[in-house]
Order: sequence, then structure tokens, then C-alpha cells
Amino acid sequence: MKYLESGGHERSGLMRLTLGGALVFLFGLWVSSFGMFFSRFSLDPQSVIAYYRGSEETFQPPRTFGSMVEVTHGHMAMMGVVLLLLTHLAIFLPVKRSVKVAGIIGTFAAAFLNEASGWLVRFAGPAFAPLKPIAFLASQGFQIVLLLSLAAGLIRAGRRAPSPMPEREAAEGPADAEPTI
Repeated sequence: MKYLESGGHERSGLMRLTLGGALVFLFGLWVSSFGMFFSRFSLDPQSVIAYYRGSEETFQPPRTFGSMVEVTHGHMAMMGVVLLLLTHLAIFLPVKRSVKVAGIIGTFAAAFLNEASGWLVRFAGPAFAPLKPIAFLASQGFQIVLLLSLAAGLIRAGRRAPSPMPEREAAEGPADAEPTI
């Protein structure tokens, strides 16, 4: 945390490498979310209704309570951690506090609505079907803005990194230096 708060990550190649690696995997998660969404639905609310409430035309049964609990259980844990990581790192971006607050609230709200919309369609009624694609796209939109902002911040930090240490420090290493591999 001290590296992010004080800007030390700009001088720490290992910190930038770790954060960059995490962003690569999170970007992969973002891309695969589209594949998962569109393998089940389209942006048409009728496809959402058919998925959750069943369809006689395609012989698709409605989603069961148990299957929805299973999916929700995994999604809540995973999205909680992923969004915690993304929004926590975004706190250290050089933007106005109001933008950060709106981004954090919007990110969590859109993800929650994305998860809740399936429950609403299945158990409250098909009128909630348009909420699913809207919430999905909003959630993905917030996430890509965070991912790209964090990636841009890492790139800028790498460009601002100080020049290599003088020979003596390089040989001995400063007191708080990272170990070299």
C-alpha cells in the first residue's frame, strides 16, 4: 500500500510488473465475460426471459432456485474481490475525488444489478428482462474504464521511473531495495 500511496510503485519495477500482470488477467476476465454473456443471451430481452423463465419453443426449462444460488454464490465472491482490487487501485489514480466516488459506486451498483437482474426476471417477472443487458453493459463499461485507466497509470509510472542507481548503490543496494532475481 505504501508504494501506491506515496508513489513508490513508480520506482519499483517489480510492483509495476505485478500490477501489470494482474491487469492482463483482469482484462482476460473482462473479455471472457462477453463470451459467457453472449453464449446465453443476446441484447434482446426475450433471450433473457427464455434463459431464466424457460422456453417451450426451444424446450428450455426455467432456471431452478438451486442453480441460481450456485451461480450467485460464485459470482458474489469473485466479483467482490475483482471489484475491490480494481476500485482500490483506482483510488490512487490522479483524478478528482468526485470522479473516483462516482466510479466506485457505479462499478459496484452496475455489477450488483447485473447479478440481481436474473433473479428479478426469474422470480419477479419478465418486465425486468431489459435490465439484464443494460446492467451487463454498464458493468463492463465501468470495468474497462478502470482497467484502461490503471494500465495508463502504470505506463506513465514506468516512463517516469528514475534512471538506474549509481554503481555503488547498484552493487550494495539501498537499505529498502527489492531483491534482484
